[in-house]
Amino acid sequence: MKYNKSSIHQFLKQIDFDWRDIHTYVLLLSAPVLLTIYRYHAYPGFFMPDFEFGLPADQNLHINQFIRFFGLFFVLPVVYVKFAMHKNLKDIGLGLGDIKTGLKVLLVLIPFIVIAIFFVADMPDVRSEYPLAKSLLHDQSRLSFYEISYVIFYYIAWEFYFRGVLIFGLKDKFGAFSAILIQTISSCLVHIGKPEGEIIGSIIVGVVFGVIALRTKSIWYVFILHALIGVLTDLFIIY
Repeated sequence: MKYNKSSIHQFLKQIDFDWRDIHTYVLLLSAPVLLTIYRYHAYPGFFMPDFEFGLPADQNLHINQFIRFFGLFFVLPVVYVKFAMHKNLKDIGLGLGDIKTGLKVLLVLIPFIVIAIFFVADMPDVRSEYPLAKSLLHDQSRLSFYEISYVIFYYIAWEFYFRGVLIFGLKDKFGAFSAILIQTISSCLVHIGKPEGEIIGSIIVGVVFGVIALRTKSIWYVFILHALIGVLTDLFIIY
């Protein structure tokens, strides 16, 4: 069957395709595409490490996982936002935003998180999952290097993509709360296979952190909170 430009144009009109919204379509599709690539090309068991850090095998593997995650969810989105969308990265949440509100949020939530994670880390299903590198349970000689890599490559990329690119990139088209829900759905999918409580928690945290990021116009305050959750979980289990 032959298609001419007119019939293609009519079809695109029927499905409400608008080239002016191409960046919206790309951002929406980026979630399933990047998550699929991550699952099959950056997840332990599916790739060989690119870098050798002189660490126990599982620590080295997970740091390579974090680096690949950073490439997918930070480097690629930065390139697209900067050179295709021609947006200032501050408009996607990389600025400090509303510092006063951000500091208030940290002051209120950090004590709560510390107490909550202290008890959560004692749960059997959480202890079976974390730390990701089980050798840390008996060898903490490079723990600082591992956790710093975890924070820099994994958590910065996570917050930039989910709470930055998806929320600030989609809110003008779908509305602020819808954008928050879209990124919550996407970020929740990364947790599939994790303990049930963590998956449920990721939905709650996704909405709450999304609201905070939008209110403060910055990812950095939720980045601190999210990284604190991850690092404290490891530390409370190890020690």
